[in-house]
Amino acid sequence: MKKLTVVGSGTMGRGIAYVAALGEYQVYLQDINQESLDSAQRYIEIEMRKSAERGFINPEKVQSALERITYTTSLEEAVGKADIVIEAVFELMDLKIEIFKKLDKLCPEHTVLATNTSTMSPTEIAAQTSRPEKCIAMHFFNPVHKMKLIEIIRGLETSDETVAIAKEVGVRLGKETVEVNEFPGFVTSRMNCLIGNEAMNMLMEGVASAEDIDKALKLGLNHPMGPLELADLVGLDTRLRNMEYLYKTLGEKYRPCPLLVKYVKAGRLGRKSGAGFHIYNK
Repeated sequence: MKKLTVVGSGTMGRGIAYVAALGEYQVYLQDINQESLDSAQRYIEIEMRKSAERGFINPEKVQSALERITYTTSLEEAVGKADIVIEAVFELMDLKIEIFKKLDKLCPEHTVLATNTSTMSPTEIAAQTSRPEKCIAMHFFNPVHKMKLIEIIRGLETSDETVAIAKEVGVRLGKETVEVNEFPGFVTSRMNCLIGNEAMNMLMEGVASAEDIDKALKLGLNHPMGPLELADLVGLDTRLRNMEYLYKTLGEKYRPCPLLVKYVKAGRLGRKSGAGFHIYNK
């Protein structure tokens, strides 16, 4: 496994490309938007040099890692010789299926196709390809270069070989992995969405302020980040899409909090917009 392609240069895609380059893969980062690619390149270069200055990575590895990344708007160029492709676009099933259909046609026969998803079914996505045994879900966490876990979710027809490859990739990226049988929300998203939604309901009901709810869970339950802070980091629009999917598939206890819906309608999307449950500098 030498060549790794990431499709989508947003928050997750650029993070995966970052750790893949440090894992000594030849990396292609593809996006249809050149501005997004330019932004991703700036982010990766700045963050990697910062990490080197702080002693988290060897400074001697930075330049070679940066040179291993190719940025392109051409999907055909990006995946034509890939050993594994990790799709990292929005949590929209129709979009993921559209991309996997294209990947199936453009990639070599041996290429493993992975979706970075926190809730979506790898079985449903894989069924749209001619290689369901080579399809899998790899759920990375934000920020990718700091978070140690990858959830590996096998679809109905995912082969043992594909699971082994995904785990091998995880090791090269410096991550721990857990293997999960497919079910909506997997392990982490199912729990995290439930906790976060309850925190939003408490805020809406006036139980406590956003600051005190987050403080209570950090100091009282030893969570490293409060549930409302975490939702702001993920993006409230992303969290709402996840909640809507879990509500549809798992039922009433995952009904999105009305306050979350209101904030998204108002454009309060969390850190990326400058305001969510907390206020940030844009």
